[in-house]
Amino acid sequence: MAGKDILLKMKEKACFAVGEPMTPDSGKGKSRMSKNITHGFHLVKGKSNHAMEDCQVSEFKKVGENELGLFAIFDGHMGHDVAKYLRSNLFDNILKEHDFWVDPKSAIRRAYKATDAYILEQSPELGTGGSTAVTVILINGQKLIVANVGDSRAVISKKGMAKQLSVDHEPSKEKREIEKKGGFVTKFPGDVPRVDGQLAVARAFGDKSLKRHLSSEPDVAEVIIDGDTESVILASDGLWKVMSNQEAVDSIKNIKEAKQAAKHLTDESLSRKSRDDISCIVVKFQ
Repeated sequence: MAGKDILLKMKEKACFAVGEPMTPDSGKGKSRMSKNITHGFHLVKGKSNHAMEDCQVSEFKKVGENELGLFAIFDGHMGHDVAKYLRSNLFDNILKEHDFWVDPKSAIRRAYKATDAYILEQSPELGTGGSTAVTVILINGQKLIVANVGDSRAVISKKGMAKQLSVDHEPSKEKREIEKKGGFVTKFPGDVPRVDGQLAVARAFGDKSLKRHLSSEPDVAEVIIDGDTESVILASDGLWKVMSNQEAVDSIKNIKEAKQAAKHLTDESLSRKSRDDISCIVVKFQ
């Protein structure tokens, strides 16, 4: 795809809503295969001077005889074009992998790698910024495949107990790997650890100027949905900076409607003085 076609495609697709939009930053939907599975999302721009850099995907898609729930949060930095590209293309790239239905974890790893390579190749059009990602694929309402790079996070609730499904890729945790690649990790007073004094995550898509020291390898996990599963929460770090996994689960345990639950979590984050962009998706299993 030519660079100008990439930008045209991104402009044709809004960065916010997929499914049944209620407002430009909020929406909901439900599974056709199981009436007990619903989803909702809510996004809020932070107090920074730059434009909103978060994007999301939240939809159910029929693929042959199967139904896939596709959910993702993309948190861009140094511009939002990479996040927009991911929103429009990453799931398509995953599903194009020939063995997705046989070995979805390997297919996702390859798709992440190929997508990152393409983003770097198209940096003249997409810019040199980057994006974190957390993606969740719900297969026929029975199994979750979770992948992530960066610090956007997925959390599942079973019997009221929160369990983190993704991995926060913090520079301090991957300092040895970064230094092996010739990079370094800084930690100045009052700030968070950063790769080469710049980026506060150790893995991301894009970021051409840092890529020699930065990984785009996702952590991938598989989780079975059973009768104890109540909800899955995906959110950008604007939420997780001010709320623990268990606090998030407890906060929505009595809210049945998924879109209302997602909005409640963003509102609670704002009340706790989060200043970052906040994106949240809630999938409810009732």
